[in-house]
Amino acid sequence: MTAEPDRETASAPPVAALAPPPDLPLQPSPPSTGQLQRWLAAAVVVAGLAALVSSTLLWQKLSTIQEQLARQSADAGSHAAEARAVARQAQELARDIAARQAVADTRLSEVALQRSQLEELMQSLSRSRDENLVVDIESSLRLAQQQSQLTLSAEPLLAALRAADERLARAAEPRLGRVRTAITRDIDRIKAAAVADVPGILLRLDELARQVDELPLANAVGASASRPAAPAPRSAQAAPAWWQQALSAVAEEARALVRVSRIDQPDAALVAPEQAFFLRENLKLRLLNARLGLLARQTDAARADVASAQLALGRYFDPAARRTQAALAALQQVQAQLRVVDLPRVDETLATLATVAAGR
Repeated sequence: MTAEPDRETASAPPVAALAPPPDLPLQPSPPSTGQLQRWLAAAVVVAGLAALVSSTLLWQKLSTIQEQLARQSADAGSHAAEARAVARQAQELARDIAARQAVADTRLSEVALQRSQLEELMQSLSRSRDENLVVDIESSLRLAQQQSQLTLSAEPLLAALRAADERLARAAEPRLGRVRTAITRDIDRIKAAAVADVPGILLRLDELARQVDELPLANAVGASASRPAAPAPRSAQAAPAWWQQALSAVAEEARALVRVSRIDQPDAALVAPEQAFFLRENLKLRLLNARLGLLARQTDAARADVASAQLALGRYFDPAARRTQAALAALQQVQAQLRVVDLPRVDETLATLATVAAGR
């Protein structure tokens, strides 16, 4: 390649012969083909060297990268092995935790079931205690009411109500508060009610039955039938002489021979002496029937018997006698007391207890 430019250079004319005339301006001469070729060869050599250097650098860099990749791959493998080991441990731990969680859930469900059963048992015990208390109070009140009806006194009923109120106060159950309110109202109502003294009425009827034999009849003969006997002398010194006593006795006998009286009831005048016994016995039976009717809680029948006894006293016995008047007054008092002989009942408390026992 270098021989051909030399031949062209040898055959070329000398530079002086080709010089331009002096009057023309100077222009740069273009480079020759040999120089261009040298420059291109140098450029190619430089490019080759640069390519070689860059290839060497790239190869070194690639080797470095490969070494790094190898180290990273080795590290990644070791990390992957460690990760797999950790994953296996995590799986085992997860299985262990899952098993423990299942056991804990089972125990928790058992504890929850036991707790619910315990709560139900406590509620049933509480309900049974309250129910037993309500039933016991109701039975005691009914028994006290029967005792009050038998004894015709409000004291047993008041005592039972107070005892029930104390038991409810000790129980301190909120849902039983309305029972205490009903008990308080019944106690106030019983205290405010006008209850007759039934034992006193019975004693008065017995006393009247014993006094029937001493009551004078309307057609009785003698001074004692219409007026009381003469009072006894106060002292032995004021006693009259014997002849005065004899004269007084004769005068009394003389006055007793003739008696003038007014009898408004014809039946009383027609009562024979032998019928007076049956009349008194019938009056006693009326009073005893009134007593039995009062004990049997038959107040209407007792009032009817007392009214019949009053009618018999006014018709067949002496109305002017003090004993007859006292007996009539006693019968009137008994008749007035029999109107309020009924004892108050505890229906409000019993109804409240029934409502509480029903769970409403």
